[in-house]
Amino acid sequence: MPETPATPAPLLLVDGFNLLWAGTFGFPAPIFSRDKSRELTGLFAFFALLRATIRDDLDVAPPEVLVVFDGEHGSADRAAADQEYKANREATPEALKPLQFLAPVKDGLDTCGIRWAEVDDAEADDVIATLATRAAASRPVLVMSRDMDFYQLLTDDVRVLNRSRKSSQRIITADEVLARFGVTPAQWPAFRALTGDKSDNIPGVRGVGPKVAATLLRDGMRLRDLPGSGRLTGAKGAAVTTAWADVLRWEAMITVRRDVDVPVTLRGEASPQLPKPADVVEKLGLW
Repeated sequence: MPETPATPAPLLLVDGFNLLWAGTFGFPAPIFSRDKSRELTGLFAFFALLRATIRDDLDVAPPEVLVVFDGEHGSADRAAADQEYKANREATPEALKPLQFLAPVKDGLDTCGIRWAEVDDAEADDVIATLATRAAASRPVLVMSRDMDFYQLLTDDVRVLNRSRKSSQRIITADEVLARFGVTPAQWPAFRALTGDKSDNIPGVRGVGPKVAATLLRDGMRLRDLPGSGRLTGAKGAAVTTAWADVLRWEAMITVRRDVDVPVTLRGEASPQLPKPADVVEKLGLW
């Protein structure tokens, strides 16, 4: 195994399913094989968006890229804690359409020399959090995802890249989260436990919106210290008190793990440049 470079390349951690869903449902036009017998939108879009991001959106040197996918049983622990976790997600053929592209996306990454990781009993969020925390000690880290749960990872060395935003606003920092929401990244799980997270079917406290949550958490207040803070007053304070056990459970569910046993060794070397997405599809023999 080659030695890690003295100055390791920046690390780009890609939320694989998040990108695959964005590509499948958000690409400007559907892509088909030449004989129109196969739809290739998700595959083509995945590589088009990843290539464009690396080419246009990074403000760092060429990165080491690692794509992370959810494990098959990754949600089991959170679902055991709350059976409503992600229960609102549709399981129709149309909603699950991106999954048909998963195997060829992995094959395409292998063909391009881009590594990927998947831990059977871990969600991608937890794998990414683990790797980002490890790597940030020695190099800048970017997490490519539209999932706001990654805001809890933000530091001077870890940033989030969301390509669905305007080109000048795609890189999100800890300072932006504080300015926009009034809480620090460390408070993000508490903030979301209070306000809710529709994507994961976490309802939050009835009547508690972002402004109220930020007020309750001002000056770095920890969620577990709220009951003794004197801040849980009035109708909204009573609502938080009534839902307190749920709020604590939601905070724990939203908090990412940083101790996943990830069977991947980061090399610190820049990954190969991605070819055009059409060339990836060609190499896979799917045109």
